[in-house]
Amino acid sequence: MPNRRDFLFSSAALAGLSLLSSNTSVFGKTGQQPSVGQSTSEVIPENTVSLSDFEALARQRAPHMAFEYISGGAADEITLKWNRESLDRIRLKPRILNDVSKLDTRVKLFGQELPFPIILGPTAYHKLVHPEGEAATARGAGAAGATMVASMLATVTVEDISKAATGSLWFQTYILKDRGYTKELIQRAEAVGCKALCITVDSPVVGTRNRDARARFVLPPELERANLRGLIRTGGNLRPPQDDIYTPILDAALTWKDIEWLKSFAKVPILLKGVLNPDDADTGVKAGASGIIVSNHGARLLDTVPATIDVLPEVADKVAGRVPILVDGGIRRWTDIIKALALGANAVLIGRPYLFGLSVGGSAGVTRIVNILLTEFKMAMALMGRPSIASIDKSVLWPNR
Repeated sequence: MPNRRDFLFSSAALAGLSLLSSNTSVFGKTGQQPSVGQSTSEVIPENTVSLSDFEALARQRAPHMAFEYISGGAADEITLKWNRESLDRIRLKPRILNDVSKLDTRVKLFGQELPFPIILGPTAYHKLVHPEGEAATARGAGAAGATMVASMLATVTVEDISKAATGSLWFQTYILKDRGYTKELIQRAEAVGCKALCITVDSPVVGTRNRDARARFVLPPELERANLRGLIRTGGNLRPPQDDIYTPILDAALTWKDIEWLKSFAKVPILLKGVLNPDDADTGVKAGASGIIVSNHGARLLDTVPATIDVLPEVADKVAGRVPILVDGGIRRWTDIIKALALGANAVLIGRPYLFGLSVGGSAGVTRIVNILLTEFKMAMALMGRPSIASIDKSVLWPNR
């Protein structure tokens, strides 16, 4: 096994990027874009009332390179488009004259009671858009009562994220080639109180990220992948050798035996993130996974795979209630959550929206994003005539025609 210091880590590798080598300033000419972690203002205008409003404002305030990194998808971004379009095509079927004077949004997952089924999914490099990075995100999530999944690729250590967190904290990681470092990282997360592990299983190699390449994405040298100190160097635009698809840190040789290895020492529930094939979901449950996350990696890896909402029902049928199912991909509205729960999910994860909130308003922006979704979700439950999570099932949807 190579020495840890011998590893070169590609910022493309774990985020599914394809980068251009360049010494050009990542934010363009001086004065044209805010510096790393800065936005032009953290005042949230009163007319910023939807998640799409935050995205539009983030486009104005965030550095261009950072916005392109956050919002972009793989290759021609067809799956990125499908994630949203598939949700829009699903039609709701409300019932009237049901008592919805009291709404119960609570959901139980892995021995925890969450106040609502909205979770902040793992995303990398928060300091690209705010100087406090993931610490600010954790405070915003806590203020909203939301669970946050901290990313292995955070610009703040999991220890410091946990210090800022007042709500439930989970941790996402990859199984690295350096198994010793992987085990150490998981134990660090458990030691600071992370209540679940989200293991990304869909990334043996990187994806084609043309938008990032055009924006000349590179992790600025003043930022670091804080959880990986000693394994990789700080900042920089590193990538696999030319014409090679394999990176020195991602392990393309992973198999189901590695999930068994994780189970041998992990003390908290293990969720498999990146499942699209129902047969893989079934195998994952049999291998001992505590949960399945239906995800196409935010449409950032393999283009033209289906939208997550389209494969969710088949995955749910295959899992058959043995473990909870979570889903991400394109969640932007109250009605999206209703649709996901009706098709078999126990909760949803959001990613890009709260990063836009962080960019626009720091911690308060993150809180605002969650509160908008939660308020809308409650409205949707009332308008659908469904007073509890348990009352949301396939009967809330019109049949496909």
